[in-house]
Order: sequence, then structure tokens, then C-alpha cells
Amino acid sequence: MRIMDELREKCPWDKKQTVHTLRQQSIEELYELTDAIDAEDWSAIKEELGDLLLHIVFYTKIAEEKSAFTFQEVVDGISEKLVSRHPHIYSDVEIESAEAVKQNWEKLKLKEGKKSVLSGVPTSLPSLIKSMRLQDKAAQIGFEWKEKEDVWEKVEEEKKELTDAVQSGNKAAAENEAGDLLFSIVNYIRFLKIDADYALELTNKKFISRFQKMEMHAAHAGKQLHNMALEEMDAIWNEIKNKEN
Repeated sequence: MRIMDELREKCPWDKKQTVHTLRQQSIEELYELTDAIDAEDWSAIKEELGDLLLHIVFYTKIAEEKSAFTFQEVVDGISEKLVSRHPHIYSDVEIESAEAVKQNWEKLKLKEGKKSVLSGVPTSLPSLIKSMRLQDKAAQIGFEWKEKEDVWEKVEEEKKELTDAVQSGNKAAAENEAGDLLFSIVNYIRFLKIDADYALELTNKKFISRFQKMEMHAAHAGKQLHNMALEEMDAIWNEIKNKEN
């Protein structure tokens, strides 16, 4: 925090930053942390946490200059929130499971003045993550399927509706039904207690790895993929897949 005081006073770049100019950089830093977490690179995680902490200090410094709030008020605010939302730790409320803790958390947020259970989901979240959060929050107040077979039945229902929309030639309807199908698939994956975003990223990385191996395979044979027939590429792809398995 002392370094930040000096940078805001003496460094031309740091002096001109605002909460708006820092916003995109903060998003990038969070994604860099995400990459480090996915790789389970603890050295990188430590470094990226430091970068995020810098941004928190930066925002609070700007806020202090505007007499909006201080760093200590940020710390006090989250501390008070944690205590008030964990009555099973800091008072006489009894909660036995992690799922019950989550449900009680949402009830407490409504008591604090939140108008909707869904109001805490940021509008700017990536769509896949947003759908996961919306479904999870709805589940905390009992809006949830009972059996995974029921959830899969909904997936099949949405799949048929998309097929019907495609066959009708109505692109707007197909777009709408495609969203419904994706949402229902994410819901099924969530019901299995799998992180859909992480699962998709694993597949993204697997696709990249296999595709690049296919490019190298073609190059070793003196060929380029865009000059090859689909059947030939598919054969190489299956060979790579079988070797991995």
C-alpha cells in the first residue's frame, strides 16, 4: 500500500489510471489466475494472486482519493459479511451439510435486502458460467430436479424442439431452442456435480492437442490439412485418439 501511494504520486502511468482503465486489466489477471489454477502451477498461482491483490490495492487507493472508502473498510466489510452469513459458526444456528450452508447463505442474502436470489449473478459473466450460477442459485431455494433421469429427459425434450425448429427453417426459433438445449445440458452436468466450464475447457485443450498433432502428422508426410480429404484427416485423428487411449 505504501508502494501504491508512491506510484500514484510519482509514476506517470499509475497516476493516470482510473477504475475504468483498470477494469479490463483486472479481467485479464483473473483469467491468468484461472490458467494457473487449471495447470495446478502453485508458483504461478502465487504470482497471479499477487497481481490480483495489486489491483485490489489500486482500486482502493483511487477510492481513498475520492473519499469513497478505504482499504480497511473493504476488509471490515467482507469480515462482517462472513460472520453474519455463517451463523452456524458464530451463533447458535445448527447446520450439518455444505449444501445446507449454501441454502442458508441465499436466505440470509434475501434478508439483507436482495430482491432476487438471482440478483448476485453478474450480467457480464460468460454465458456458460452464468448459466451454471443461475441454476445453482435457483436450486438453493428448492427449484431443482429430484433425479438425474428427469434432467436428462429435459435434455431430450429440448433436443427434439431444436430439431423441429431446424426442420421448420425458422432460424430465430432454432437459435432460441439451441440456447435451451445448451442450458439443459449444463443443468444435467451440474446435477452430476461436474463443473461444466472446466469440463469444456478440458475438451478444448484435448482438441487443440489432437489437432496440432494432426497438423504435424500431415507435415511429416509432406502434406497440408487444407489439401487433404476429410476422410484422410479423420483417419489420422482416430489414430491419434487411439494412441492417447
